[in-house]
Amino acid sequence: MLVPGGRDVRATLDVAPGAATAGREHDACVVACPPHPQHRGNRGDARLRAVGDALTDRGVDCLRFDYGDWDGGRGELVDARNAVGWARERYDAVGLFGFSFGGCIALNAAAGTGAAADAAPGVAAVSVLSPARRLPADLDSVAALDDIDCPVQVVYGARDDTVDWEPTVERARELGHEVVEFAADHFYVGRAGRVGETVGGWLAERV
Repeated sequence: MLVPGGRDVRATLDVAPGAATAGREHDACVVACPPHPQHRGNRGDARLRAVGDALTDRGVDCLRFDYGDWDGGRGELVDARNAVGWARERYDAVGLFGFSFGGCIALNAAAGTGAAADAAPGVAAVSVLSPARRLPADLDSVAALDDIDCPVQVVYGARDDTVDWEPTVERARELGHEVVEFAADHFYVGRAGRVGETVGGWLAERV
């Protein structure tokens, strides 16, 4: 499907079982932001798919999308806001999830970074996996945490040396948010299922 907006943003909607027979859309949806598009990050990422599976098992739909043309983070943030806007028009509650680059995007989208006050996406909860600390477009995960007024979960790998996750984890702890550690590197090899259950279970309880 195509996400409305000024950029070419394609998405896949994972629908929880029973939607077709129920004759109506589900009450909740989570928008999933993929990792860095210049490093082959896309909506088919194994961690995003695992989260989508865990959510649909719990009756929550999941919208996994690809970013439009590379824009250093600015356009990608707009893509996430547009995806949330699409979901908010159709569901009673919307959550956000992001991995790596997508984690920084998700936190800034939840915080309303760069959006007019009346355009800031209202989300019920946000979970991020190994969020990047900063993106080129002056987007900062730590600063975004201070402006988020919904529940936040930060999941990280203790052996991750790909992104600078420590400051974000430290700030999340200071703010009393949920922090989960995995004995894993940045890619959670062999642990995608556990990641999906950890994130999907937490989000499903809050959307």
